[in-house]
Amino acid sequence: MDETTGNSNYALDKLRALLRSDSLDADGKLPTERALSERLDVSRRAIRRALEVLEAEGLIWRRQGSGTFAGRRPDGWREHVDSIVAGTDLMEIMEVRLRIEPQLAQLAAIRAKKSDVERMYELVKKIYESTDADGRELWDGALHRHIAQSAGNQFFLTIFDVINRVRQDEAWQTIRERARAASKTRTVTYGQHTAIVDAIAARDPARAGEAMRQHLLTLQESLVRMTSLDHQIPETKEELT
Repeated sequence: MDETTGNSNYALDKLRALLRSDSLDADGKLPTERALSERLDVSRRAIRRALEVLEAEGLIWRRQGSGTFAGRRPDGWREHVDSIVAGTDLMEIMEVRLRIEPQLAQLAAIRAKKSDVERMYELVKKIYESTDADGRELWDGALHRHIAQSAGNQFFLTIFDVINRVRQDEAWQTIRERARAASKTRTVTYGQHTAIVDAIAARDPARAGEAMRQHLLTLQESLVRMTSLDHQIPETKEELT
């Protein structure tokens, strides 16, 4: 076996371990080839060959100009997510979240592994300890996605990822931070996140689902107070009548 092949096999083993770990970003993005090469101390050619194998196996996918991501290549409709988000207001997003995420929490209570639960507790702590808006948004998104991923339903996870895409919108982040500041919900949110994970750890689907529902209702109430200044409340009421 030549050196290149040996390096590629070594790189492949290490990349498989990386995909099995919880160290990737919330969106599943892998480091660049250069970063992986330096991290694993192998050539970029070996990294490239290993990635080609993983892509052929359907374990990763690549998007030109964006990078390499864990999992299977998304269907083409995901390319239209930006336009979907642009035509959706925050209250619509919250209505959908309230109907999906409690179900995901229930499934996570049934299917989450011990390592999944441990990671959830770590993320809850990171959210609480974050001192800036970007950090809180990052770790909050990571927690909710990890719960969705732990539910073990790929179709549900795909739907969740479309919803979660709105977190990257600057308007969404600004309004969420204003809502947090106005209502001083940091301690409340910490308690609610902990309650959700406690229920998942206890394998109690009903309690996990209700804890998630209460958490999202709190967020929705804060957002309603903030967006009422932009006249979104009257529009929402008209839609409901």
